[in-house]
Order: sequence, then structure tokens, then C-alpha cells
Amino acid sequence: MSHHKEPAMASPFASIKRNATRRLGTSDSDIKHMESLGLEHFVGSTNVFYYGRHLKGSTPSKPILVLLHGYPQSSFMWRHVIPLLPTDVPLFIPDIPGYGRSSPLRIPHNKVNQGKAILLALQSVLKPSEAPISLIICGHDRGARICHRLAVDDNNSAFSILGSILLDIVPTLTQWESFSDPIASASSFHWSFLANPSIAVPMISIQGGDIFMSTCIKRWLGKAEKSVELFSANDAVQIYAQFARSGNVIQATCDDYRGGAEEDVEQQKSDQVEGRKIDSDVLVVYSESYLGKR
Repeated sequence: MSHHKEPAMASPFASIKRNATRRLGTSDSDIKHMESLGLEHFVGSTNVFYYGRHLKGSTPSKPILVLLHGYPQSSFMWRHVIPLLPTDVPLFIPDIPGYGRSSPLRIPHNKVNQGKAILLALQSVLKPSEAPISLIICGHDRGARICHRLAVDDNNSAFSILGSILLDIVPTLTQWESFSDPIASASSFHWSFLANPSIAVPMISIQGGDIFMSTCIKRWLGKAEKSVELFSANDAVQIYAQFARSGNVIQATCDDYRGGAEEDVEQQKSDQVEGRKIDSDVLVVYSESYLGKR
């Protein structure tokens, strides 16, 4: 009879730690810049890399502000926002699972799973509390879609979501429906392309994730000089590019969009049928030249 021990079952939200560790060995100019803004960096319990400050000092009157980035960026995108915030605001600023320095999940990268992994990482660094910890969640692009899902569900007993800030998005189901317009479909070609990982992953890998990402950024930046200057400051494009070279990042980010075409859409259809809505304050901010045109 064999006496070997069965391997312990991994948490469904456990990530591949070696990937997060390896990416920590890449250029760290972004970390140094974020630390200069008064932040510390960590790798949380679900191998979610994040920046934080004053996390254990949050109160109901001083909620934690969670900032979630979009594609193809990382938490570094918030570097221009942080200096504008009061210095006593508790901050939790992660790389979305599979992006930046955060390892990919072992399960699909839909918005439910990504949101749960992020909240588990936050929960692991907070002191135990009998009352739910107050949060304000803010996201741009893919991060805003995670915030949208978290706000609709709001089913984590450890946290109370007081409000959501959604930057430049409409609901995912509405976004897909907008593609009946040929111009909207062509300008957002990456939605359907990335949502097919079996095609997108090898094609992006052959070209190079950094080249694909840089090409997309140039397409999306627009022509406003000030915007281009701010986005590109601090070698940001090069920093995002170094992450996009990773095969795991290419795979995970494509799976994020796959989830956006499959599970996320089905969940939003179910929300509409069953009448589930966001039951907290919402601030929606959109650009006049993007969603404003629609």
C-alpha cells in the first residue's frame, strides 16, 4: 500500500507565485516612482501585486479607495491621480490578476473571479474586524468592469461597498450590442480578437506582446498633445511593454476578454432578467470624444 500524501488542493483563487516573483525581477523604475509617492508594494495572498498605504487605519468615515487599471496597463497608470488625493486616504492599488506583476489565476479570468481574488488579497492584509470594512471602488476600462461586477454582487461579508467610480465604460452587454455599428466595431476590434485566445495568443506571441501593446496604445491615445504627454510620462509605455512580453500576461489578458464575451455577458443578461442593480452610489465619468460621441 502506498503511504504517499495526496497533494493539498490549491485554492481556486491561488495564482502561480513563481510568475509574480519573476516579474518582480524586471525593471523596477515604476516601483521606485510609486514609492516616491508614499506607497509601499506587496504581493498579496492570491499573488496579487499591489501598492498600498494606511490600509490598517481605515474607518467607516475613511474608507479604503481601491483603484483598478485597464488594458494593457498596470497599477502604474494611477501615478498621476495619487498626488491629487488627500494624503490620509487609505489606498489599495493592485495589478489585476494576470496583468503587470500579478500572477494569472488558475481559473477563468472573468470579472467575478478577478474581483474575488482582488478582495481576498486586500482582506489578507487587514486586521480582523467584526464590522465590514468600508470601500470605495474605482476602475478604468477592464478595472471598471470588475468594479461594476463587484458593485452589483456586493456579496463579500468582509467588505461594504459605499460607492463605485466607473471611468469611460458602459456595461459589457451594452458594449457588445454597440458593435452593430461598423465604426464602433472597427475601432474596438480588439474586443472580438482578444476574446479568441486560441487565435490571438499565438499571433500576439509571434509579433511580440510589447509590439502589439504599443501599437494598440498609439491607436487609442488620440492626438491631444497634453494627453499623450501625460500618458507617456515616466517611461510608462516601456513599463507596460515589459509586462506584455510575458506569455502568461498575453494568455491571461486574452482570457480576460474571453470572459468578457462569455461569462460576463451571461451574468449581465441574468442581472437584467432578475432585476439585480447596483445598490450604492455611482459616479460615471466619460470622455466627450469617446463614449460622449455615442
